[in-house]
Parts: sequence; C-alpha cells; structure tokens
Amino acid sequence: MKISAKAEYAVRAAVELAAASGDKPVKAERLATAQDIPLNFLENNLGELRHAGVVRSQRGAEGGFRLARPAEEVTIADVIRAVDGPLASVRGGPPEQVTYSGAAEPLTNVWIAVRASLRTVLERVTLAELAADKLPAHVRKLAEDPEAWITR
Repeated sequence: MKISAKAEYAVRAAVELAAASGDKPVKAERLATAQDIPLNFLENNLGELRHAGVVRSQRGAEGGFRLARPAEEVTIADVIRAVDGPLASVRGGPPEQVTYSGAAEPLTNVWIAVRASLRTVLERVTLAELAADKLPAHVRKLAEDPEAWITR
C-alpha cells in the first residue's frame, strides 16, 4: 500500500486535533505549524475532511477546526477514505469487482485479503489512541516484528 502525502498529512492533522486540549477550534495555521504541513495543502485536506464529516469548521476570529465526532470514534481509515477514497482498489475499483481467468483466477481473493489486512489495522486504530500513544496491542505487535522494518 502506498500512503499518499495527502492521506499522511490528513492523518497528522486529525491526530493534532484529537490531541488539542479543550473544546476550542484549532486554526489551520496552528495545525500546519505543529505538523510542518504546507498551509495551502492542509486547507484543501481540511475541506475534504469537513465534507466527509470527519471535522467541522467554525468561522470567525475564534474559528478553526475540531473533530466532528469524539476522537475515540474516528479511525485512521475514516481519515484516509475522506481524502483518498477506498483503502484498497484494483484499477480504480473494488477488489471484488475484478475477475481473472486461468491461473490468475485466485488473484481476486489475494486483493480482498490485502484489503482485509489493511482494515485490521486502519479501522481499529482511533485518533484518540494515536494522540495518547496507546496503540492497540495487535498493532504494536505487528510493528515490533523486526521483519516489519525491513524494506523490500
């Protein structure tokens, strides 16, 4: 899986919102500075996150952004889907809609398994867990595996 800069920036901004203390909206400039994200890029991301119902915005001098739901209810998958669409696609469509013939026929099941594997991490890690540095045990275990750190 390739994580786009757009998705990575969106997740970082959303985690920053989850970590923000209080109920006051956070200005885009503060998010951009805190995470070293280009402001124009971030503003576009925040617009997409707002449109998807992940964040809400408030105008005015006291305005800014906040999560639309409690951080415990927003997953990394929610954020990625808001800015990049489905977690896994094959030629731009869902894996279950791709069919192959001959020896490649089982490949559809491989793509579906890849999507399921992504979901076991991205749909089960919330912004609250990230902000508190308390990843679920199954995610920590995967990340602690030395093989996971080897680039191939």
